[in-house]
Amino acid sequence: MKKLAIAGGNPAVQTELLPYKSVRGRELEQVKRVLESGCLSGYIGAWGEAFDGGPVVKEFENAWKDKFSCKHAVAVNSATSGLYAAMGAVGVGPGDEVIVPPYTMSATAMAPLVYGGIPVFADIEPDTFCLDIKSVEKEITSKTKAILVVNLFGHPGNLKALRELADKHGIYLVEDNAQSPFATENGEFAGTIGHIGVFSLNYHKHIHTGEGGICVTNDDQLALKLRLIRNHGENAVVPAGLTDFSNMIGFNYRLPELSSAVGLAQLEKSEEHLTSRIKLANQMTAATKDLNGLTPPVVRNNCTHVYYLWAMKYDQNVTGVSRDLFSKALTAEGFPNYVGYVKPLYQLPLFQSRIAMGSQGFPFNLTDRKYESGMCPIVEKMHYEQLIWFPICFYEYSDIMAKELVEGLCKVHQGLDQLRALENEPSLTASGNAKI
Repeated sequence: MKKLAIAGGNPAVQTELLPYKSVRGRELEQVKRVLESGCLSGYIGAWGEAFDGGPVVKEFENAWKDKFSCKHAVAVNSATSGLYAAMGAVGVGPGDEVIVPPYTMSATAMAPLVYGGIPVFADIEPDTFCLDIKSVEKEITSKTKAILVVNLFGHPGNLKALRELADKHGIYLVEDNAQSPFATENGEFAGTIGHIGVFSLNYHKHIHTGEGGICVTNDDQLALKLRLIRNHGENAVVPAGLTDFSNMIGFNYRLPELSSAVGLAQLEKSEEHLTSRIKLANQMTAATKDLNGLTPPVVRNNCTHVYYLWAMKYDQNVTGVSRDLFSKALTAEGFPNYVGYVKPLYQLPLFQSRIAMGSQGFPFNLTDRKYESGMCPIVEKMHYEQLIWFPICFYEYSDIMAKELVEGLCKVHQGLDQLRALENEPSLTASGNAKI
């Protein structure tokens, strides 16, 4: 039995973990092409050929459509902008309800508020951490306008079933697919099964442009509205042939030519970006699947997982060691990790104070919905008791490093007896939470 690093032993991970660097020669070539053209942005905020941007933006959108087999791709300057545009495009208005998960980056739940909509939180599945369709169904009312599902950590939500539920009730399904490009359900790409899918191009995503996003849809009218919201649409509704002017106050959500050039290069080598992450995730899953008290990521039948994060469930009732101490021991071995994910969003001050747009309680003054602790028991259990995750998207991996990471994870589990002896040491604290 090796002595744990937290108890004075040598760390299992000896290889330096280097930040993932996906920008190399091809990106430089594409950026040089744009710089030499002299066109850094081709947008004009009036209807015409330039309304949809310059040549590289259009080239990037076309490449994205081909890659993900969708009819329309609308590039935006962030996935947050894409989520806001999606809410506008599906017609969310004051008092309309949008069902969202509480375990996601905060922008997901903020998106309905931009148009005066009411975020309604449904609980998550305890295995995939995505929206629980039974919880969603319970929250649907005559006020429900849309379901905003997040394909979390690289795994698709229950997308086909959610789309069928949305269609049954005459509402929209919007996918926040920031973390799961190339994940699939029944052979279809996550992000393409809902009425609108929103992808992220943020710097630590599978495909990135520094900042940026892409909205995809197969609906012509939704695509037009997304384009109008992206680029000062109030100036273009009439020549665009739109007769419904609701939510057509446009923004500047435009993605520049340089960012689009980087995106083109990233898209070309997207398979390379996925391979090392999936390989390491599979190694860690294989190593932990039979370890008592640890439950590695679950992949639902007929789905593929692309591992933005590798997240396991930890049961301290089985191990006899607190989650915080187990996490600290992993860190000492050189295995970076975090407990919980983000605090359940309904516990944010915004929801607890019911103050969002202005100071008079809008839009919460349009609803009797409450945001109370305990309303989503599964997500609270995951966050406060069970979830430990490894930031697989942050680092470069070699075979040696992967071997050491797996060894570190297994070493800590093998050293549970050592940890039980350290359980009451006051100097040992939690590794803490991280915001992604």
